[in-house]
Amino acid sequence: MVERLESLKAGIIGGFSLGLAFTLTSLVNNLVLVKYFSILENWKIEPLNLNFLLSAAIACFSGLLFGVTYRYIIRQDKNPQLKVGGVLAFGLVRGLTQIEVGWNATTTALPYLVLAGESVLWFAIAAIAVDIAMQLGWVKPFLST
Repeated sequence: MVERLESLKAGIIGGFSLGLAFTLTSLVNNLVLVKYFSILENWKIEPLNLNFLLSAAIACFSGLLFGVTYRYIIRQDKNPQLKVGGVLAFGLVRGLTQIEVGWNATTTALPYLVLAGESVLWFAIAAIAVDIAMQLGWVKPFLST
């Protein structure tokens, strides 16, 4: 039961940090990138509407799943390849799916490449948050047996 609680704490931290990263990148996209790159205009998300809230909920849930899994991936190891591999696994699965859907819907892939890059960034931020929580003792690493 103790391990499950630690995983839940890692998941909550991952979900919160990924949701925060989603909100920040959405603001950057809407306030900065759309002004300078007109090709991204179609992906502008108006804050506080149903699409934004649904996307935020999906991001938070993805972060929760990532946080739980990331705790098991890295265990007590100091192996940077495991950390990067976990981030890339989650980020690329989400990002490459966005590229595929975008490529099938339109002939330009640039907006979807931006979304794919964002996905990897989100999971990297969540990994950093979970790592910091472990260093501070808020979450205990998974004990390998």
